[in-house]
Amino acid sequence: MTRLRTAILGCGQFAHRHAQILSALEDEIELTAFCDRNPQRAINFSHTYTDDKATIYSDHLTMFKQHKLDLLVVCLPPYGHTNEVNLAAQRGIHILIEKPIALSSDLAWTMVEDTEKAGVKTQVGFMFRFGEAIEVLKAKIDSGEAGMLGLMSARYFCNALHAPWWRDKSKSGGQLVEQVIHMFDLLRYLGGDCASVFSRQENLFHREVEGYSSEDVSATIVNFKNGGIGVVYATNGAIPGKWINDYRVVTKNITADFFNANKAIFYNTLNEPITSIQIDSDRDFRLMQTLDLINAIKKDSETRTPMREGAKSLDLVLAASISASQHQEVKLK
Repeated sequence: MTRLRTAILGCGQFAHRHAQILSALEDEIELTAFCDRNPQRAINFSHTYTDDKATIYSDHLTMFKQHKLDLLVVCLPPYGHTNEVNLAAQRGIHILIEKPIALSSDLAWTMVEDTEKAGVKTQVGFMFRFGEAIEVLKAKIDSGEAGMLGLMSARYFCNALHAPWWRDKSKSGGQLVEQVIHMFDLLRYLGGDCASVFSRQENLFHREVEGYSSEDVSATIVNFKNGGIGVVYATNGAIPGKWINDYRVVTKNITADFFNANKAIFYNTLNEPITSIQIDSDRDFRLMQTLDLINAIKKDSETRTPMREGAKSLDLVLAASISASQHQEVKLK
């Protein structure tokens, strides 16, 4: 297969990690375009990652009309999504998109419909699915070795003001939608489809910060369709400079303590004496999700996290936000 002609749409700070990975995959990827509404940012990316060889665009419509692409990497903030995915799919362009894929369920499901209709490969940036410890537990659940998942708890702690748009819930969706969606996606990935959700969310620590309308503490209970329970608790008022996300999982035969997606201790509780194994890896999640997409394009196979998965996880956190605003449990379709 020839190298994939690739563009990055949205050249903010987060896009650098994708550009670093893509530029290092020289045998697979050719970075040919950068697009940002601030052209200077796109120029800076081209200078850093392609020695000024890439073409610069300030809007995706012009880029799609003038530039032949095989792969589009979408790094827009949540409020910035419009029709870029739909138009790319119509042109046969494969898509890697950061989470959340949209701020509304309606837009998200048009993305699913158009990408599936076009037959393009898609990957949503839920990179924790590619953690080595997560992979091990997922395999044990899928094979039946672990037994049914009964309980999963997940924690997401940080403390930062982030960008102005992030503090504005109308633009970011709030902490659950923009950040903690990673934890909810892991709940779905390991526990299966969800039946209902109940959430409490408050802004306690940032009420005096101008423009800060996002929640900064939350607790959410998710009911799985198989009867299991998930609990997610999060805050943007914890330890400054530290991002903590860890999880605990109890299945019929295994109890797992996750320090992160790569590191965990699994206790086999089926028989006595209790035995344990430890997984400790430094795997690069984002590199693995990129390679998974490239492999899917090569082999015409499915990615681990196609657009449909992004829409389902978005629906879950949007339902949690509705639950918090209405102070009642919300059923999921």
